[in-house]
Amino acid sequence: MTIMARIGIIGLGNWGTTLAHIWCRDGHNVLGWTIENDVYESLMITNENKKYLPDFIIPELEVTMEISDITKECEILVLALPSNVILEVFDELIHHIRPSHLIIDLAKGLANRRGNMMISNVIEERLRENGKSNSVVVMTGPTIAPEVARGVLTSALVACHDRSVAERVSGRLSTDSLILKPTEDPVGAELWGAYKNTVALACGIVDGLRDTIGGDNLKAALVVSGYSEGIILLEKMGANPNTAFGPAGIGDLYVTATSPRSRNRTLGQMLGEGKDLEQALEEMHMVAEGVRATRMFSEKSLELGHHSPFLLALDSLLAGKVGAEKAVRMIIESYSDIGGK
Repeated sequence: MTIMARIGIIGLGNWGTTLAHIWCRDGHNVLGWTIENDVYESLMITNENKKYLPDFIIPELEVTMEISDITKECEILVLALPSNVILEVFDELIHHIRPSHLIIDLAKGLANRRGNMMISNVIEERLRENGKSNSVVVMTGPTIAPEVARGVLTSALVACHDRSVAERVSGRLSTDSLILKPTEDPVGAELWGAYKNTVALACGIVDGLRDTIGGDNLKAALVVSGYSEGIILLEKMGANPNTAFGPAGIGDLYVTATSPRSRNRTLGQMLGEGKDLEQALEEMHMVAEGVRATRMFSEKSLELGHHSPFLLALDSLLAGKVGAEKAVRMIIESYSDIGGK
């Protein structure tokens, strides 16, 4: 029998609201925090997040705009925030954290600092600096939010250095439709959770070029290029090589690169259709993490002396140095070199 949890979800975007929905439906007590007035009012008045997850009514979800409410009332703290703001919000949250709190990090990738410091690493470091030793779990995997919300059977990873913690989270927060698998490789889970967005961008670019050079043949080549490059680069950054072949690796990469609901694939399609990055981002009200991921992995690849033509071409496109067609040609022409010379 599942023990009901008191879950605080910090950030009610697309994914945060989806988790709130399925955990409420599973009988858990969920309190969500948002900084956005329109999201708060929508949920309070209509029980629906019309901005990020329309058509899903969640009457059981409680909502607040006071972040200390989350730590007062909840035992599990889910950080459902974009990677570019999560640490800023966590700095506000940390003074309210008690020893009993378990922290689940949904943001993935490198923090904005030098070294191999991932977001979860920085969260752990800041906890230690404040005399706290709370467990931090990374949650990632092939999870397109609207599908999870409507009950599509989905498998994802919960990763922690202490496997017993990951197992407890898996047992407590899995539902009939969301199956959480425990693992002790949070480094690999987090790195692949961020890296897959670069491949999704590339696949979207191909979709945007369908009237010219784009097509399934080209998309297949770019997937192989990006995935092969990632296997070597992420292992150099500390990922367990086996993670590349599981849900956080090829599983998450596949769904993010191919689903029409994928934000990063959609952004790539806009770039392939000829829009510049600023125009494309203006048309999206949800964050596409692939831009930040491409830039940060490109920088890390250079630091490590790793040969990364796939990332270099994408980064050149995002910087406005080359067009979409030139970028994919750069990747294809370098295809035989990919492998980490």
